[in-house]
Amino acid sequence: MKRRLGYLAFLVALLAIVAVSVLQTAWTPAESQQSLKPWVLKGLLALAIGSGTYGVYLLLSAGMGRLVHDRRRRHDLRNVVRLVLVIAAIIAVAGVLTDQWLGVLFSLGIVGFGVTVALQQPLTSLLGWVYILSMRPYQVGDRIRIEDAKGDVIDVDFLVTTLWEVEGDLVSSHQPSGRTVTVPNSLILTSEVFNYSRDDFPFVWSEVSMQVSYETDLDFARSVMRAVADEQLGDEMERNVATYREQLAETPVDLEVQDRPSVNVAQGETWVELRLRFLTRPRQIQRTKNALYEEILARFQANPDKVAFPVGRFR
Repeated sequence: MKRRLGYLAFLVALLAIVAVSVLQTAWTPAESQQSLKPWVLKGLLALAIGSGTYGVYLLLSAGMGRLVHDRRRRHDLRNVVRLVLVIAAIIAVAGVLTDQWLGVLFSLGIVGFGVTVALQQPLTSLLGWVYILSMRPYQVGDRIRIEDAKGDVIDVDFLVTTLWEVEGDLVSSHQPSGRTVTVPNSLILTSEVFNYSRDDFPFVWSEVSMQVSYETDLDFARSVMRAVADEQLGDEMERNVATYREQLAETPVDLEVQDRPSVNVAQGETWVELRLRFLTRPRQIQRTKNALYEEILARFQANPDKVAFPVGRFR
């Protein structure tokens, strides 16, 4: 479809150029309309430039769809091409309409200075977009958090990043809310960015908490939680932690990372909290928590002589 539209745009540009050639020699307007001819010719040339530029963009986009298989890089490359072509087309049209190419470039410099002063925020966002493309703190498809906005990146435009919101004030438990959030790219230069799903290690640690009474056999309860997590996640977690350790070895950070699920203990007012720590993908956190919690609870309930749950108004 894009290729057909691209060829159609080129055809319009070609027809406009042919019309300019024909009218320039064959059209002799009346004396009262002499001033009209230059503007008609310039308008046709501007149409040819605009249509031709649009055709180039469509054909390049179609070519990128076949040659660039990574949809994230294809998205970024398409934005860069679009920006370059728009700037080139604006300069070309301005030059055609004024017949003063050097004057246009000089005027653009003066106007650019004024725009820089008047539109600092949009220009900072544009600079943020350049930073995102070059340093890649995140890209399309990543799950990120910037300030109070958290979600999956669906678009990185020149000025804003658009997220499919996760959690927010409508839902909890790492679930999508159905809303989109628009974040200025300028925030990348002034705020912390949390990326939950980077390409080289798309995993995060999470926890499932279980509250038991002080009468519980803690060794038994912890072994049950570890066993359940090992059955569901153990082997995959071990492989992924090995990758993480390789990356960690390339940094000056000395950090001990367990390659199997572990259970930590925290003291509550009238209960003991057992926190099962495990590794999973960001978009599978809640699903994994549900599966672990249901199985752990079933095994605890099957052993009432070893596991007791706290009761009372403080729970």
